[in-house]
Amino acid sequence: MSKIGVFICWCGSNISETVDIEKTKAALEGLPALDYIEDYQYLCSEIGQKKIADAIKNKNLSGVVVASCSPRMHEDTFRNAAEDAGLNPYLLEIANIREHCSWVHSNKEKATEKAVALIRAAINKVKHNQPLTPGSIPVNKRALVIGGGIAGIQSAIDIAEAGYQVDIVERTPSIGGKMAQIDKTFPTLDCSACILTPKMVEASRHENIQLHTYSEVARVDGYVGNFDVEIKKKPRSIDEDKCTGCGICLEKCPGKAPSEFEEGLNERNAIYTPFPQAVPNIPTIDRDNCIKFEKDKCGLCARVCPTDAINFNQEENIIEEKYGIIITATGYQLTDPDQFGEYHYNHPDVITGMEFERIINAAGPTEGKLQRPSNSEKPERVVFVQCVGSRDKARGHSHCSKICCMYTAKQAMLIREKYPETEVYVFYIDIRTAGKGFEEFQRRAQEDYGVNYVKGMVGKVFPGKDKLRVEAIDAMTGEFLELNSDLVILSPAAIPDQKAGDVSRQLGISQGASGFFTEAHPKLKPVETQTAGIFLAGACQGPKDIPETVAQASGAAAKAIGILSKDSLVNNPCVAEVNQAECSSCFSCKEVCPYSAIEKDEAEKHGMVARVNEALCQGCGACTVTCRSSTINLKGFSNKEILSEVDAICL
Repeated sequence: MSKIGVFICWCGSNISETVDIEKTKAALEGLPALDYIEDYQYLCSEIGQKKIADAIKNKNLSGVVVASCSPRMHEDTFRNAAEDAGLNPYLLEIANIREHCSWVHSNKEKATEKAVALIRAAINKVKHNQPLTPGSIPVNKRALVIGGGIAGIQSAIDIAEAGYQVDIVERTPSIGGKMAQIDKTFPTLDCSACILTPKMVEASRHENIQLHTYSEVARVDGYVGNFDVEIKKKPRSIDEDKCTGCGICLEKCPGKAPSEFEEGLNERNAIYTPFPQAVPNIPTIDRDNCIKFEKDKCGLCARVCPTDAINFNQEENIIEEKYGIIITATGYQLTDPDQFGEYHYNHPDVITGMEFERIINAAGPTEGKLQRPSNSEKPERVVFVQCVGSRDKARGHSHCSKICCMYTAKQAMLIREKYPETEVYVFYIDIRTAGKGFEEFQRRAQEDYGVNYVKGMVGKVFPGKDKLRVEAIDAMTGEFLELNSDLVILSPAAIPDQKAGDVSRQLGISQGASGFFTEAHPKLKPVETQTAGIFLAGACQGPKDIPETVAQASGAAAKAIGILSKDSLVNNPCVAEVNQAECSSCFSCKEVCPYSAIEKDEAEKHGMVARVNEALCQGCGACTVTCRSSTINLKGFSNKEILSEVDAICL
């Protein structure tokens, strides 16, 4: 006979303010299987866990229900306490009376009724629960990092330093990411390249790091500890073993195309390296703009190459590799300001903050001289416009891009420092400067550098004969403002990388409303995803500044090392199982399984039927709802267990 113990947590006042604990206990007392009931202010505390363990031992409980917060928060905590007391941890159920009850209701009487119903359902389920035993899976001690920006580089170096092999897959011809384009970093005004390029070189020379640049992840299968990955290496049309990076081919190439690294402000050759400090320092032929590929003419680069490294016939290559973990560091991009016609981004003197970074950079298209793109003259007045597409539910994105206030303050200071006679205005909704030294940095822009901050949004930018007329409202005074400006610099919203959706589908990780990847838990698992063994680093999770990005990258690496350091992992015992005697062989389950965990199996007495590979199954349950003959059950969530919960609520 079942002997169930129920433990009700107050969660401080989170639950007890809305749910009447005494009434709940009174309503449950007398249930046939209930043998013990207790409440405590913080069951997740050491004292609370001891109360559960002591009751299991002293009352010889065969099942436990903890009425508390979400299972995502403390299910493992309570299951560990049960296991320590000698009870199979899968004979413990959580009744979520916080997120599903006290946090969403204000009527105490109704909330109490609902709490009683949820606990009764959990009691009914735990009566039918079966003890489960997890198995173990081996761990492949190699890591994959997707993205070669500062987040990916830092993660890879940290893992490599721990003694594990790491592969970095970068879509572009060089690692470095957006940080390589930036002139200086806030709030210290360090030279960005000076602190990034040593990291790039360290990654390229590290004996445990393998770079796959100009490559993309084509396919991901498997599970934590055993990911099977195909990497598509795009043809550079260069033999990397022969190329010395001498650059003669770049000098002779007649083909031209807009430079991606320079944000289209000048041109590069059809054979190119993105920037002088690129890693690896090996050129790439842009086949879309190469005369040889377009017209089967030219081939000048091949004739001048001293090492015969040009290979026009090079083909795409697929690399297959196994990994224990994957870190996603795909970064971000800026929204296209063209969709906001009032700013006239098509005018050459209306630019983005990233384009300004290239203009002010000594290695940029103007060699660091501040010039108007339209006529190369020095601007006398510059206007910054904040929140272009961010914090704009109607036309853009509701999230704050977080970094714009700070990089605008930095850019304004750089202008005033080099050209003190230039007037600088910043139009903003709010100034957000959360970060160490950030507030002081922004105040320096105002107080020491004389940057004019105006609270208010720009309504429209009108291109004139020689100037740009900026119309805005000062939100503090209500005054209509009209400024003639030489240069307008927009701060577009930071949004997920264009390939984020593809990566999300390949890895089986989720995206939030803004499209950034979602962490498993915002407070307790900020670098993990819902898919075991896949971690997040940097701005792929949301807009971040460089210090925060590097810190998160190291956090993701630490979590990855925790897995790689083990020879085997305990797998989830809540996996699907097939009653092969009743399987109709329709294999609908096989088609919907996102983990390829269901196979056709030639059973001795039943012919060709479905079989679950428990090592691959992640317990999502998609197969169970698809099965026409109801022969697939999910261990721990069988039809019998689920229906018993429904009965407790409805009958």
